[in-house]
Amino acid sequence: VFLAEDVVVIGDVEIGRDASVWYRCVLRGDVGPIRIGTATNIQEGTILHCAPGMEPTVLDSQVTVGHGAVLHGCHIGGRSLVGMSATVLDGAVIGEECIIGANALVPPGMIIPPRTIFVGSPARFLRRVSDEDVVWILGHARHYVDIKEKYLKEGAGQMVPDEAMWDDA
Repeated sequence: VFLAEDVVVIGDVEIGRDASVWYRCVLRGDVGPIRIGTATNIQEGTILHCAPGMEPTVLDSQVTVGHGAVLHGCHIGGRSLVGMSATVLDGAVIGEECIIGANALVPPGMIIPPRTIFVGSPARFLRRVSDEDVVWILGHARHYVDIKEKYLKEGAGQMVPDEAMWDDA
């Protein structure tokens, strides 16, 4: 796991192996749990939080979250990509192998079916995800696994205590 030096982690947060959380991210598990899956990457300036008594924030394996996104009490299915500055709100569920476009707003409770692309504010269906799109999503996940290894070898990042590790396998 790679956590950049300035990442803020508060409360009930667990992170899967090979995950990376980049600079200026905030993971606030103070009022509800946050779970980050294996090989998931959360890019600079992203905020994860939830509302008291509502759904946890869960990101399954191999999810890419673009710079400046806000994920609040939602579930992001495996092998999905959430674009830069997108917002996904309480109770929303993003299916597996989805793409949420940059600056999209996924409103509370919205269910995004697997292998679909949603864009805009509020988010609306654009098209189905192709096999080529899935390869592209997985390429992002692989890139961040590789680059986090480089950063760790150079001594960058924070230590992650064993109790903060999430075995989502």
